[in-house]
Amino acid sequence: MPDIKQARILIMATDGFDQSELMVPQEKLSDAGATVEVAAPKSRMKSGKIYGWDESDWGKTVSVDKDIEDVNPADYDALVLPGGQINPDKLRVEPKAIEIIRAFYSSGKTVAAICHAPWLLIEAGIIKGKQCTSYHSIKTDVINAGGQWRDETVVTDHGLITSRNPGDLDAFVNKIIEEVREGSHAGRRQAAE
Repeated sequence: MPDIKQARILIMATDGFDQSELMVPQEKLSDAGATVEVAAPKSRMKSGKIYGWDESDWGKTVSVDKDIEDVNPADYDALVLPGGQINPDKLRVEPKAIEIIRAFYSSGKTVAAICHAPWLLIEAGIIKGKQCTSYHSIKTDVINAGGQWRDETVVTDHGLITSRNPGDLDAFVNKIIEEVREGSHAGRRQAAE
């Protein structure tokens, strides 16, 4: 997949997503020419949209293109997982969400998680032995799950992209574009393991 303009990217989130961590990648990836869709579980507060969290209260809503129950990972080239404390905590108890993350990862597609979203990588069982970062408050969770935690803006390990917080969004999105252009990481991951 050499051209981002041909890419289909799925952002998976639910109510309580960090507003900037969903909306900035959505906008920048769309501006780069990718087709970007938002998927959320049916358990969200309202049909058709999810509510962001903006520092200390509910923020803007984002339209949902698809229920996660209807997502086919084969239709996409990359998965983006926004953070916030509420969003990944709610998603990690959704079996279909974890299944989607595992499917993207096992097929060698780019999986990008920022802030608290590495909780989802832990739940999916894919962080063990991987170079990664996260929001500093879940550093111990990542290390306890076997992740090799680093305090860096963006860390990539064979198509698995992680960043720490909203201040890292430019580097995070640029790395998503770069990794999507590289194509499948399946062969490289198997050789490294």
